[in-house]
Amino acid sequence: MKTWSTLRSFPLPIRLLVVNQFGVNVGFYLLLPYLAGYLAADVGLSAAVIGIVLGVRNLSQQGLFLLGGSAADRLGARGVIIAGCALRAVGFGLFALGTALPVLLAASILSGLAGALFNPAVRSYVAQAAADRRAEAFALFTVFASAGALLGPLLGSALLLVDFRAAASTAAGLFAALTVAQAVWLPATPATSAEATLWQDWRTGLADRRFLAFSVALAGMFALQTQLYLILPVQAEHVTGHPVAVAGLFVVSTVVTLTLQLPLTGWLQGRWSRGKSITVGMAVMGAGFLLPLLRVESTSPVLRLVPVLAAAVLLTLGVMIAQPFVLELIPAFAGPRLTGTYFGLFYLVSGVLAAGCTAAVGATVGTATAAGVPPVAWLLTAAVGVASAGAVWLLRLDGPRTSAPTPTPAGVS
Repeated sequence: MKTWSTLRSFPLPIRLLVVNQFGVNVGFYLLLPYLAGYLAADVGLSAAVIGIVLGVRNLSQQGLFLLGGSAADRLGARGVIIAGCALRAVGFGLFALGTALPVLLAASILSGLAGALFNPAVRSYVAQAAADRRAEAFALFTVFASAGALLGPLLGSALLLVDFRAAASTAAGLFAALTVAQAVWLPATPATSAEATLWQDWRTGLADRRFLAFSVALAGMFALQTQLYLILPVQAEHVTGHPVAVAGLFVVSTVVTLTLQLPLTGWLQGRWSRGKSITVGMAVMGAGFLLPLLRVESTSPVLRLVPVLAAAVLLTLGVMIAQPFVLELIPAFAGPRLTGTYFGLFYLVSGVLAAGCTAAVGATVGTATAAGVPPVAWLLTAAVGVASAGAVWLLRLDGPRTSAPTPTPAGVS
């Protein structure tokens, strides 16, 4: 298979981190999709308190991405990756050990902090180790991450037949094993940002107006990806009347990624610039959300599901087109010294904006009636994709693939 031959063609650090990402997603999705239900049904928390517990996890991860990225630059990405895996093991272990609110909050904070450390650090490591094969490496990364995101909930649902603590303990054990694997086999990386202060590093990123514009433009990618867990499942269950249709969305999305991601990225590398790939990818993502506006009048639930399923496929295809080149471009903006910092800043800026966009879409879904997801939600998400595509096109990212974009100097528009 092309996936395995491509994996073997990379050096050990890339292979290890790609497999590690598979394990990370298995462990994460094994537990997190079932956490809210456990807190409500077994622990007996109110919806407001559950929102606080989950919100603390999101805030501790989203708000500390920049710190995690800078730590990778200053301490070396390897140590930060190991620390992130270890903290995730402790955090998930706490979910298995106690039900008191302070314990649950501590577990949420630690698991969120783990993601803030791990995510920018591992991408910084991959970007440095992959050199001129970054897009291909990130495409491979996406394939294994998608496989883990599919297997995790299936394994979690099986473990929940025992109880939630069995699922939490398994997830914690998996992250502990990943921690040991990174500590034993992942080669060390040198610190790259020792000569400047932390604030100087952050100021460099914040003064890079073109990079900030790029991060804002790509917030739409994250906002639209989130809809695979929000309006698409709502509509799938509505048109079919069966919750199993939701699982079908995830299976189809994962199968498309596993089979097409690497060939598609290879094809695009030889024909399109990075800017064109990202622009088209965002446009395809947005266009997909127009399809559920088509109502299929049929007694067959499968036929009624087709527009929603097609939207999920186009969403996945758009992500596959754009995402490897988005991740390839971030180190090009950063240069070798601040790769982690730029990854952290990118996820912080785009993630916060994406959260606001998702909240706006969620507010429209809150007004849904028996007719399902209202048309305004589909039009809004389609508009986000088109706006992001237009913003990327205006940035003119179509320079040679081997050269980095030239950051706009501070004070110059």
